[in-house]
Amino acid sequence: MWISKHLKLSQSHSELEALILERTAELQRLSQRLLKVQDEERRKLARDLHDSTGQTLAALKINVSLLQEDCKAEPERTAMLSGVAQLADQAISEIRTMSYLLHPPLLDEVGFACAAEWYIEGFAKRSGISVAANISTSRARLPKPVEIALFRVLQESLTNVHRHSGASSASIHLHHDDDTVILEIRDFGKGIPRERLLLLQGVGAESGVGLAGMRERLRELNGALEIESDGTGTSMRATVPLRAQAIPIRPRGYEATGNCAEAC
Repeated sequence: MWISKHLKLSQSHSELEALILERTAELQRLSQRLLKVQDEERRKLARDLHDSTGQTLAALKINVSLLQEDCKAEPERTAMLSGVAQLADQAISEIRTMSYLLHPPLLDEVGFACAAEWYIEGFAKRSGISVAANISTSRARLPKPVEIALFRVLQESLTNVHRHSGASSASIHLHHDDDTVILEIRDFGKGIPRERLLLLQGVGAESGVGLAGMRERLRELNGALEIESDGTGTSMRATVPLRAQAIPIRPRGYEATGNCAEAC
């Protein structure tokens, strides 16, 4: 009798464990699918902003220039049109920046290294935080899913540095060989309190949506995200194994030296 109850309990426990594992796997698949859909929507929105709204503003700028030519003899109207032209320029610049932040064309055209350098430079200007970047470049591309995941980790990490660290400086280091790629983002700020750090190092809802998204992206690639923090600052380290062979780079206008200036 006791043995029968024990066997039934053991069987129920095993079935419950199997069900939990199945549901967890389903949630992970759903989360990964949502991240992919999010990336596709970002790419589409970025393209629409650039190709549609951006072109509309460019046409507006041309029409304003034509009006300025017609109103040269009327200083008041010329000054007013000059103000409109400046606003159009500002809007074009903001649309371009927004489009590139959603999905940088460089990420598709020449890869993570150039896209990261462009983003880091813009982040430093916008935030006032000095960033030292050491991004190893080579003549080979990382696999596309790895590049997208690393870029989103970079974006989210630097956003957190700006919002929470209180740091005036940070560093970025990327290293990869034939087997592994490691991206480390470190700030030199106030650090994270121990209680909060323990929550962030966990996998629960308390770790935050942005951090959960980074972990999910890396998990899909069999990678991992590590967080370390003390009184001298915080370090985020993303590690991804490279299972796929790298893709050769041959973008138009890109030198083999790895200089991204011309491509940008």
